[in-house]
Amino acid sequence: MAVPPSTYPRRLLPFFLGLFQAALLLFFALFVTYDEPSAQEKDTSLVANQVYSTFPFFQDIQVMLVVGLGLLLTFLPRYGFSSLTHNFLLLNFSMQWALVLQGLLHHFHHGQIHLDLHKLLISEFAAVTVLISVGAILGRASPCQLLVMATCEIPIYLASEWVIVTCLGVLDVGGTITIHIFSCYFGLGVSKALFRATQQPLHPKETPTSSSDLMSLVGTLILWVFWPSFVAVLCQPGDAQHRAILNTLLAMSASAITTVVASSLLQRDGKLSPGHLQNGSLAGGVAIGVVADMAMPPVAALALGSLSAVMCILGFRFLTPLLGRKLTLHDQCGIHNLHGLPGILGATASIV
Repeated sequence: MAVPPSTYPRRLLPFFLGLFQAALLLFFALFVTYDEPSAQEKDTSLVANQVYSTFPFFQDIQVMLVVGLGLLLTFLPRYGFSSLTHNFLLLNFSMQWALVLQGLLHHFHHGQIHLDLHKLLISEFAAVTVLISVGAILGRASPCQLLVMATCEIPIYLASEWVIVTCLGVLDVGGTITIHIFSCYFGLGVSKALFRATQQPLHPKETPTSSSDLMSLVGTLILWVFWPSFVAVLCQPGDAQHRAILNTLLAMSASAITTVVASSLLQRDGKLSPGHLQNGSLAGGVAIGVVADMAMPPVAALALGSLSAVMCILGFRFLTPLLGRKLTLHDQCGIHNLHGLPGILGATASIV
């Protein structure tokens, strides 16, 4: 019996994923193995300490990406289930794809790739870029289009990270430049390529409701709580990691309060905008990442958090409509305001 034409696009998703997973199984069977356990008790205890010190941060980041970011994207009332499932799917797909590429480029020795928790963490950081970029085209692209986007973005991200960190020697422990700025403008570029013809009017299904805003705000709170782990996990244990946690907490606390002030002043009725609170309170975490482990006074972290929140709110209020009118640039989640502008601010602060 012939399959109706309308079902063919839906068959592409399981075909693409099945082919990818089968190829990955073959690759892992041939080339991937675990590190051999050390025969010396001293080395074994050292490895155990490294795992126990990293895994709590890793779990925090998992909660951020799977639950926090997934719920943050549910502000579209008719797209909540798709937002959660697509976010979960893209995280797993991008992480595995990044694991393969990073293993071939950096960890392929004597015909084998030795897998450990740190390599898995680095691959998850690469997957974050895809999850952020998708925010620009949320609800306007099919799952297959999102997977093709992830397939293209991961190798480009790895190349840009190598240039920024290895060639230019930029210190960016929290991924402000390598993750947030890159993913923002990559996502905006994809949005411009897909929807460059004309400015599309706001669809009624794109208007948030009180229940969808509430779910999105829960995601914001989860991200806010666990964000210091995201920034500090790659820092050197000890003073640098301690400073990163403290600076991130101060910056995000300042951005949360500043968001309430700026949003209330910009709204005509003086009420707090849910969209502003969902994004502005996280802006401090984006901006502080590049300087979080540096020796700077606490007031600098507070100032950076406040400035990033102001830039984020002003971006939502003035810059996003302007870019929509002048450049017909569609940014569904406002990733330019949350990741682009605060990221540029943080990069400028690192230069200073």
